[in-house]
Amino acid sequence: MNNSKTKKIVVSSMLGAITVILGLTPLGFIPLGIINATTMHIPVIVGAILEGPVVGASIGLIFGLSSFIKAFMAPTPISFVFYNPLISILPRVLIGIVSYYVYAALADKDKKFLKIISYILYPIFIIFLSYLLYQNIVSAQIFNAVLTTIFLITSIILAYITYKSNYNNFAITASAFIGSMTNTVLVLGGIYLMYAQPYMEKIGKPIEQAKSAILGVSITSGLPEAVICVLITTVVVNSVSKIKMDSAIYNEKKIKTITD
Repeated sequence: MNNSKTKKIVVSSMLGAITVILGLTPLGFIPLGIINATTMHIPVIVGAILEGPVVGASIGLIFGLSSFIKAFMAPTPISFVFYNPLISILPRVLIGIVSYYVYAALADKDKKFLKIISYILYPIFIIFLSYLLYQNIVSAQIFNAVLTTIFLITSIILAYITYKSNYNNFAITASAFIGSMTNTVLVLGGIYLMYAQPYMEKIGKPIEQAKSAILGVSITSGLPEAVICVLITTVVVNSVSKIKMDSAIYNEKKIKTITD
């Protein structure tokens, strides 16, 4: 087994373990006041960007299996929808595949054009997080306000770095956003197509409101999760990439010193 395969197995195992831990503890949810954003899909996207679609899909499979098992071991009124692997497992596997190919498609595109797109997206993130911060301050949610402030500052810093440097974050931004929404759309879409009536009965609403209720969840939870996913994924991927680059430069200098 070569070093590359060993590395991929190690990365898959580590990020998969992190995903399971997030799913079994409160760390998997970030309270932002009016919503709770899940972070369980972020290791899937990070793994896909850094190590490719196979690693991303593998971590997604671990994520899906943990959701499937948790539905049986710690059931809630709507856990029955996750008994179906088409909802609990398949969308999570596809997160890694979709994230990687979005990143690969955009990574080599014209940086100037992509940078302009970044200038549009980051202000949207900043405005949205500012709105959440305002809501938390008004409702006196101190912890949530502090947490939202951290994400807001991170977003501003990333926007500044993108503006000042030649490094383009858009490929990572798009990959994280679309990867996150892949999970939201496929899971909620599957619930609507296969379990609309029993799902609505469990939440105590008429079947006629199924479309608007599920769409409401995708907006109030899906979009905030995508924004948080973009911020965390960008920081993690950039940090790991910098470490890799510094390590490669160090090794190159070391080899040159030995040969000289």
